[in-house]
Amino acid sequence: MDALNDFVLSAGDTLWTWIVFPVLAVLGVYFTLRSGVVQFRLIPEMFRTLTNRTPRDASGEPQSVSAFQAFTISAASRVGVGNIAGVGTAIAIGGPGAVFWMWTMAFIGGASSFIESTLGQTYKVRDKDGFRGGPAYYMQHGLKARWMGILFAVVLILCFPLSFNSLQANTISATLSGSFGGEVGWIPWVVGAVLAVLTSLVVFGGVRRIASVSQAVVPLMALLYLILGLVIVGIHIDRLPEVFASIYTQAWGTQEVAGGTIGAIIMVGAKRGMFSNEAGLGSAPNAGATAAVTHPVKQGLVQTLGVYFDTFLVCSITAFIVLVSTPDLMNAERGIVLTQNALVSALGPWSNVLLSVIVFLLAFSSILGNYYYGEANIEFLNTKPVVLTTFRVVVVAVVFLGSIASADLIWNTADGIMGIMALINLIAIALLSGVAFKLLKDYSQQRREGLDPVFTRARMPEVTGIQCWEDELSVTGPIDLPARSRRS
Repeated sequence: MDALNDFVLSAGDTLWTWIVFPVLAVLGVYFTLRSGVVQFRLIPEMFRTLTNRTPRDASGEPQSVSAFQAFTISAASRVGVGNIAGVGTAIAIGGPGAVFWMWTMAFIGGASSFIESTLGQTYKVRDKDGFRGGPAYYMQHGLKARWMGILFAVVLILCFPLSFNSLQANTISATLSGSFGGEVGWIPWVVGAVLAVLTSLVVFGGVRRIASVSQAVVPLMALLYLILGLVIVGIHIDRLPEVFASIYTQAWGTQEVAGGTIGAIIMVGAKRGMFSNEAGLGSAPNAGATAAVTHPVKQGLVQTLGVYFDTFLVCSITAFIVLVSTPDLMNAERGIVLTQNALVSALGPWSNVLLSVIVFLLAFSSILGNYYYGEANIEFLNTKPVVLTTFRVVVVAVVFLGSIASADLIWNTADGIMGIMALINLIAIALLSGVAFKLLKDYSQQRREGLDPVFTRARMPEVTGIQCWEDELSVTGPIDLPARSRRS
């Protein structure tokens, strides 16, 4: 088993280091330049569109989930234990300088996130709950390559709702066991049973229930973690200038930590950032496509804001907790242990309990977000109700089994699978990026005219395969149609 785990780890590292990361970085730079740095230029628009009113149907009900709810579904998946354990690992290996490259990759990746989520909205389809879509859908309808969509859907289902959900459950179980002072045999079984019940109560309610729970949990966990970080930074406020200085000066390998060269520092920071914010990997568009908005670009901007929320807020909180509390990183333990030690040194042993609560919220919300990614792709493969019900039962079982299982091999396998998934998606968005750039131009033109942008297929007749966006009435809803003429 150790030999298999070592092989999978080596193969996954090779795939990410020499193929996925270079492609992701190059495309991110290209999208940044071609879009006129959309991820920075339109930051005010990101906040404006986040709170846009959701278009209604003829009965006055929302057509689907809101832009904010879709944002929280994707944030639920993005913001997980990787924001605590992954950042701790990056700092232990690459030192404070890894944080700089984590930020840099998030900024570059923001453009990729904009492209993929705009495409997800463009090629979405209607279902009984509103809308669904994602990479599999724009591969089929945009590229006319259903085989590619099927391949992507299968890989995503193996990775997110199955592998990653078992790992999130395992992390909750391990953290709670640690809070009780070590291995207590019955704890994983109880945690698994409770998680399975909670998961089933949410996922069997469909995307709207997932959206409602995510809308409540994601802001709560972010606020709780932010307060915790501010308290610890406040205790060590005198170290803050030194920490900022170390993040920028050590990003260039001038003061290596644990033998890290500048190449290792860049790679570990960038990779942990990618794993955390998922920009360009093809996961977030599955959530973004669920939103009812009046223009595809709106949700592209909202999902770019999701990358920033994940990295610049949640990951940065972890980084500052560690760096202000741990002046000496030589021989520091990796992963969540580093963050735990930083908390205990600043606040005392009781903070382990608080961290357990935060980890539970992070991991459980990720389970819900990861599940929905799988649901959107299960329905791409087969729309029979019995297939979806079976999938939900399997996910609940995986959550239970993950709580009592060993995780190393699953972690490494899932990372490798995610690399394959990312490559498939990157090829697709590179080929379809011209559509996203045309949509951005259309959106910007309408904003210059003082309008709240509305997109219909007639505005881009040369683009084929668009399933929704038939006319203004279907896009804005009969109640909101007069808003078209309002200045925004």
